[in-house]
Amino acid sequence: MGLIGKIFGAGSGAGAAAIGNAAQGVAEVFRPNATRQMELSAAAQEAALAQLWAEFSNAGSTWFDSAVNGLNRLPRPFLALGTVGLFVYAMIDPQAFSQRMVGLSAVPEPLWWLLGAVVAFYFGARETHYFRESRSTGGRAVISRAAAQPPAPTPTIAPENPALADWKGGK
Repeated sequence: MGLIGKIFGAGSGAGAAAIGNAAQGVAEVFRPNATRQMELSAAAQEAALAQLWAEFSNAGSTWFDSAVNGLNRLPRPFLALGTVGLFVYAMIDPQAFSQRMVGLSAVPEPLWWLLGAVVAFYFGARETHYFRESRSTGGRAVISRAAAQPPAPTPTIAPENPALADWKGGK
């Protein structure tokens, strides 16, 4: 082997590896290493999940937890059975039912909007919770990737900017 082969380590390839590492180090000054960024992002996500697991893994099941879980399950059956109960009440005592409905018609419209928002947010939050839970555990809800992605934005033409046109030497 000649002198150049000894300098670049032609026999073991160590010289070429050293030159490649040096070039990589110079390149990373101008553009970050995407693979390393992904590794660091994955490590940060794993650390966050580990912290979350440690926080919620030993949540005890006390009588209070059971009571709150039971109360959380009541609104949906009450609303469903209450609606059916209104029909039964209207058939049993139509006059009393109509008096109650007259009372409901006196409720101002903004209060109805508020009630609608509260009910919508309650059920929307529950559905979002179950949707996220099933996605994280690979559970019951299956949605295609195309349906889960937001639609592509449509290109819009920017309005004329007089200051920019003046700067460009236009109008």
